[in-house]
Amino acid sequence: MADETIGIVGAGIVGLATGREIALNRPGTRVVVLEKEDRVAAHQTGHNSGVVHAGIYYAPGSLKAELTVRGVALLREYCQDRGLPYREIGKLVMAVRADELGRMENLYERARNNHVPDLRKVSKEEIKEIEPHAGGIAALHSPRTAITDYPAIAREFARDIEASGGEVRLGCRVTGIADVPGGVEVAAGQDRVRVDRLVLCAGLHSDSVAKLAEDGKEPRIIPFRGEYMLLRPERAHLVNGLVYPVPDPRYPFLGVHFTPRVDGSVEVGPNAVLALAREGYSLSRISLPDLARLAVYPGAWRMAAQHWRTGIKEYRSSLSVKAFMRDADAYVPGVSAADVVRGGAGVRAQALDPDGTLVDDFRIHRVGRITAVRNAPSPAATASMAIAEHIVAAVFDDA
Repeated sequence: MADETIGIVGAGIVGLATGREIALNRPGTRVVVLEKEDRVAAHQTGHNSGVVHAGIYYAPGSLKAELTVRGVALLREYCQDRGLPYREIGKLVMAVRADELGRMENLYERARNNHVPDLRKVSKEEIKEIEPHAGGIAALHSPRTAITDYPAIAREFARDIEASGGEVRLGCRVTGIADVPGGVEVAAGQDRVRVDRLVLCAGLHSDSVAKLAEDGKEPRIIPFRGEYMLLRPERAHLVNGLVYPVPDPRYPFLGVHFTPRVDGSVEVGPNAVLALAREGYSLSRISLPDLARLAVYPGAWRMAAQHWRTGIKEYRSSLSVKAFMRDADAYVPGVSAADVVRGGAGVRAQALDPDGTLVDDFRIHRVGRITAVRNAPSPAATASMAIAEHIVAAVFDDA
């Protein structure tokens, strides 16, 4: 008999990593993962770009910075042990205008404080040695930045949970959460699942599921769709590794970039447009309840007031391949709309505070026996195994 049963809501990579961490390292504890879809990694994990971030961007001392550095080491070792793809193809973070050089220098100092391995500044001439087809006047080169297959990792995490005596129950939509004497009762379809403690890793639905647990209303989740183009196979040779812009610190998005995938394809993107549904992977996917929820939330209007110009630009790129590729041309000159086809899209669960601030760092709340992951943006997949350690420490800090 297990000493305790821990419930996990959500079978994305963070929920599965957390379940695995408990199953393998808490003897006598049984894990039950509840997932509304018919497969694991159905949403953010399954639409991920596959990049293993090295920790360049994150504010020193933030939870992101701390957990990413450790998460990379854990993920690399796990992939090597399980024979999963893990390719260190390197990344250029490239300045294409003189006014970006100051931001690039600040980024370099931030990355040094985060102990990003082997990072160095490179000149215009050195850029050409690394990426012969790239533009740019200067760059940061991170040779240890890697790519992997996050859905495959998530499936392996699920197998680890089941091999340790736990369960991953698919098709179990959580509709109610209630405190009961000595534990928590979770309503999932026709079932009532009794657990001693509960962890909420619901991604795009993290605020609504947290509301079931009376964890408060903030932050709210605003869905942003990121759309990708794919380089035509005969043009995939244009990039060797990852080619990124110097990010704008006002936004949590990294801008349009070139991303080789482990299957040999090369993505260009993403843009970032407000999705019209939490799972709005296409322009035609519209949820009236989700739109109504946005319309009555003051934080959404304050965000719109701050960023409406950027929003118009992003929607223009969504509707026009030429507009989409206009930014990309600065980083790989000569690439055009004729060189790409429309690829897939993902939806990012962006947390938003009431004042309209886009939440950048991880946020994890605990209320009694329930621990809620309220914000787990990129690089959550990279850091998933370290986030799991952090969550488990919070779950059991009174044990």
